[in-house]
Amino acid sequence: MDDRQQSLDYGSTDDQTDKPSGPVTCLGMTFENDEARRAHFTEELRKKLQDPEFRKIEGFPIGSDEDILALSDPPYYTACPNPWIVDFIAEWETSRQDAGATYHRTPFAIDVSEGKTDALYKAHSYHTKVPHLAIVPSILHYTEPGDLVLDGFCGSGMTGVAAQFCGSAPAAYRRKLESRWRDEGMAPPQWGARRVILNDLSPAATFIAANYNVPFDVAAFAKAGRQLLDEVQAELGWMYGTHHSDGQPARIDYSVWSEVFSCPDCAGEMVFLAEALDPKTKRVKEEFPCPHCGSELNKRRLGRLYEMKIDPILGEAIQTPMRRPALIQYSIGKQKYEKKPDDKDLAVLKRIEALPLPAEVPTTALPYMHMTHERARMDRQGITHIHHFFLSRAAHALAALWRKAKAHPEARTRNMLLYFVEQAIWGMSVLNRYSPSHFSQVNRQMTGVYYIASQYSECSPSYNLSNKLAHLVKSFKSSHAQANYSVIEQGSAAALSISSNHIDHIFTDPPFGENIYYADLNFLVESWHGVITDAKPEAIVDKAKKKAMPEYQQLMERCFREYHRVLKPGRWMTVVFHNSRNAVWNTIQEAMLAAGFVVADVRTLDKQQGSYRQVTSTAVKQDLVISAYKPNGGLEQRFALVAGTEDGVWDFIRTHLKQLPVFVARDGEAEVIAERSGYFLFDRMVAFHVQRGVTVPLDAADFHQGLTQRFDERDAMFFLPEQAAEYDRKRLNVAGVRQLSLDVIDEASAIQWLRQQLKEKPTTYQDIQPRFMERTRAGWLKHEQMPELNELLELNFLSYDGKGPVPEQIHAYLSTNWKELRNLPKDDPALVTKARDRWYVPDPNKAGDLEKLREKALLKEFEEYKAVKKKLKVFRLEAVRAGFKKAWQERDYAVIVAVADKIPNNVLEEDPKLLMWYDQAVTRMGGDA
Repeated sequence: MDDRQQSLDYGSTDDQTDKPSGPVTCLGMTFENDEARRAHFTEELRKKLQDPEFRKIEGFPIGSDEDILALSDPPYYTACPNPWIVDFIAEWETSRQDAGATYHRTPFAIDVSEGKTDALYKAHSYHTKVPHLAIVPSILHYTEPGDLVLDGFCGSGMTGVAAQFCGSAPAAYRRKLESRWRDEGMAPPQWGARRVILNDLSPAATFIAANYNVPFDVAAFAKAGRQLLDEVQAELGWMYGTHHSDGQPARIDYSVWSEVFSCPDCAGEMVFLAEALDPKTKRVKEEFPCPHCGSELNKRRLGRLYEMKIDPILGEAIQTPMRRPALIQYSIGKQKYEKKPDDKDLAVLKRIEALPLPAEVPTTALPYMHMTHERARMDRQGITHIHHFFLSRAAHALAALWRKAKAHPEARTRNMLLYFVEQAIWGMSVLNRYSPSHFSQVNRQMTGVYYIASQYSECSPSYNLSNKLAHLVKSFKSSHAQANYSVIEQGSAAALSISSNHIDHIFTDPPFGENIYYADLNFLVESWHGVITDAKPEAIVDKAKKKAMPEYQQLMERCFREYHRVLKPGRWMTVVFHNSRNAVWNTIQEAMLAAGFVVADVRTLDKQQGSYRQVTSTAVKQDLVISAYKPNGGLEQRFALVAGTEDGVWDFIRTHLKQLPVFVARDGEAEVIAERSGYFLFDRMVAFHVQRGVTVPLDAADFHQGLTQRFDERDAMFFLPEQAAEYDRKRLNVAGVRQLSLDVIDEASAIQWLRQQLKEKPTTYQDIQPRFMERTRAGWLKHEQMPELNELLELNFLSYDGKGPVPEQIHAYLSTNWKELRNLPKDDPALVTKARDRWYVPDPNKAGDLEKLREKALLKEFEEYKAVKKKLKVFRLEAVRAGFKKAWQERDYAVIVAVADKIPNNVLEEDPKLLMWYDQAVTRMGGDA
């Protein structure tokens, strides 16, 4: 692309360039223009930065006052804790209407993959980014226009984009969403922008978020971006010049550098790309001959060569793998060509290497980090400091881009230029892999890691950034960011600058275990900005920082406690979960419960069906959407008065049932709502008591009996009376009820599966045994002792022995499915014969006796575990759960800790019930365990 053509590709935007803005009002103050507003608050922030106490706030970034100020756009965005958030909330609260209206919502799931092709979403990459179009439905469901949304792990700020999109969505989008909601029996949303507070520990993340959410003059940015590229071309174009075979001047798009290896047979040196790349297929050959001795070689046989270079910045010699330029792609007009570097090209590179390193290039030493010293050994690649990531030519080009971007006179455009240029940092480094089979070599780095390939592409600034500029201009023309709707701060989610009980909804995508090492991966870009993440409060599992799962759980619990503090009572939090490790999933659940949240719904997107599936086990295989609420103040106040009594149990259940969806239909069938089942309700009730340090007053048998006495049961689910009426009405419009899909992996899930089967069809041992064996064969946990089917049946269900009347459960099934058995008395010989030896689910009164028998057997086994001195390898999880519960009720915390020490760590971490009892025991013992 030549210069003339390039200048025409950004649309006709020259008619609106750097026009001075008119008067602006911010936080009750009126300024002559936006620059005056920015100047005033910048000086206020400068004063604040000089306060030593301000810098002691948890998560405060590492950087000078000037670098923090340069990155910020106060009061809307500060690259540190934002001292104006409280003022914004106060102003927003006064402008809200019907703030005292009654609020009620039920759980709502989103499609986390929706909108990944949207141009605005793709304007800037970031780790594990949830598209704003995926977030919009959640915000519309849980909030109303003007409500305040929070994302404490905001990343690139998509929650903010979504909150504002609610007020600017195109008519076609609105019609489509309203139609979908109507089909699902939902009322249409209230359209209108929501206010949003965005926070992240990473300065790099909040800088991206600010540029997504704070409005700017797109035309001025387009003009400045073109000028930036033109000026760098004018200044450094000679570095990227080459010649065609006929001597005609050309512009380099990219140069490919290749490692140099030695032949194991003759020790001859070879440039890997020149010998191993097939020029036709553009793929590396499996085998290739040595250019010196002809031996058949493959990459595994080659020896890596190193060379020593003097680093003038460090004043010492460094050892790096030997690499040479092997290929150049260049352009003449629109035509592209390839060539091997000639003597003139090599002379230009030598001339550049002799130049001093520009001052703009960071020379920060790489701290010891997992991603640079354990996952990958950057030191073995000769990289110990930031400037080592860049070849000399790339360092000069990036420095020029950075210098000219920072020199732009208008602050908002200046930050957008840096937002634009920073996207080339990874792609112009040695991390940019050469991918000959791809259309472009722009930003070909491997995501989520520091990885240097044997061949990498050194792209020119215009090749890397020209199309990006056009894309950004086009994308942001469709953005509708408004001033005074988004406030962004950098800081820890455990120390938010927000008063208690002010947030209407939380949407959050927190860090999950060791999924992504945010601080490590952001270090490269943040070094250019001069403002670095303080990784001490980062919630992560990180061996280099000595953070294991317990430390991660403590950090996440602190963040969730802060979320709980700022969220209004009775309001909802949506959590998106991206980790496939069960231990991390259970840790997240435990942290949420310990913080005071009640989980009401967990769903995963069925990507084949395009619908949501309820998650009913601890096994996690794909992205989850978790809906949790903060109990309203009335429940907490009432519970404090009746804690530890049956009244407290049923008050919680009534309140919890109000929060759950009443009816869910899919493909013409009603779906059993797992959270409304007796077993889920029991688990939620127990967790609510345990997390508040209160004795659980009911055992499972008494609880289930009480459920049936107090609430209406439909299709194995429990409802409040008014909910049951609604369920009955909607149930008439579907063909049937789809049962939950259960993964049978342990004793508890096996009992649930048997209950599901026997409730639907009371049957004999001979009939159910083959199906039971089939369901338990593949996925049974290796540490879980498998009880005999006979034992499971005898301790949990009843069998009709042919004496007395046929039980109602069996009678209902037989009379429904056999015409000849209808309208017969329950002691009819034909009915008795057909019913004999069938197992069935007992009614609640008889279930209580069974539950006590089962608990006695489990506790007997737990006593054996207490006596064992060695580690337990195979055991009954249900016995350990029963024992932990009894010990907790008796305040015998030492027993819980002692038995937990005999269980493999991964089992403890992956079982939410055991983890809850154990954590509470450790807490009650003072954390000494």
